[in-house]
Amino acid sequence: MTHVLKTPDSSQKADTKALYGGTSSRRITVRDIAAAKERGEKWPMLTAYDAMTASVFDEAGIPVLLVGDSMGNCHLGYESTVPVTMDEIALLSAAVVRGTKRALVVGDLPFGSYQEGAVQALRNATRLVKEAGVGAVKLEGGERSAHQIELLVQAGIPVMAHVGLTPQSVNAYGGYPVQGRGEEAAQQLLRDAKAVQDAGAFAVVLELVPAELAAEVTRTLHIPTVGIGAGVECDAQVLVWTDMAGMTSGRLPRFVKQYAQVREVLGGAAKAFAEDVVGGAYPAEEHSFH
Repeated sequence: MTHVLKTPDSSQKADTKALYGGTSSRRITVRDIAAAKERGEKWPMLTAYDAMTASVFDEAGIPVLLVGDSMGNCHLGYESTVPVTMDEIALLSAAVVRGTKRALVVGDLPFGSYQEGAVQALRNATRLVKEAGVGAVKLEGGERSAHQIELLVQAGIPVMAHVGLTPQSVNAYGGYPVQGRGEEAAQQLLRDAKAVQDAGAFAVVLELVPAELAAEVTRTLHIPTVGIGAGVECDAQVLVWTDMAGMTSGRLPRFVKQYAQVREVLGGAAKAFAEDVVGGAYPAEEHSFH
């Protein structure tokens, strides 16, 4: 009997390399991110701030996890991202790295950790790589941050840039307005995106940008764009996980889609536990030792 050796078709080969749904168990790298752009593959990114949640997202196949300074709002109880410190970012980034096996973990550089210049940025980014074990760092700003990005990349630290609405500038903006509306603002955003690409960033987050402008940026750049409130044409999409999973209370940004109601489920579990304790149903015999 003649045995015919079948070779995988192109779709099977693509599945092996895919960022989401791929079969590789090694860590995702920035080279994988670049290859996905070449294939035209879209991919998801979520924030994470602790080992257990990160492990859930890693097991779900999320290829990139951002330890964002959004931890200030949704994890540490601050009113904005501005108070977040390097110590806090380093501690939680290390936890996310320990909780994952495959995801590329990106650590945010918080407000005040890189604005003084490239040397300060290199010192703090190096700390996240050495102490926390992140695979890349993220910082905000376009043309104004290009020098910092360039030095980090030259030092061997991959950088994800962030333009459009930059939350660390909330005090300057006076809130969280959509960015890039009007010809002058649109041209500045395009210049910012090109500047971070030219400086060596491997990807750029576009936050609160009109969909048409984000699409133009995505077509113009050879590095991936990661949208958050920037329309469907971006190469990737990111959400803060507490928004995505329904943990956040109160008014949500327009771009958020909730995929679960974890706050409701967790609250229900807490009430059920409390009622069992008050009523004497917990601990039952099967939960006791003799």
